[in-house]
Amino acid sequence: MDHQKLAQYLEILCQNGCDSVNATIKAMENNQATSVTAELNQEEQHIVLQELKAIMSVYKH
Repeated sequence: MDHQKLAQYLEILCQNGCDSVNATIKAMENNQATSVTAELNQEEQHIVLQELKAIMSVYKH
């Protein structure tokens, strides 16, 4: 697994702002690929989803 690749995807997603990240999380939870996540395999998508949730948890407090 290419951790640098996943870090780049996370960076791209987060640059789009909180609303976009939340929409991506929702789509991924519903097994819907987005333009960014479609290139990731299932394991990579799972890792990205967990990382996005962890990042956004900071903003829920």
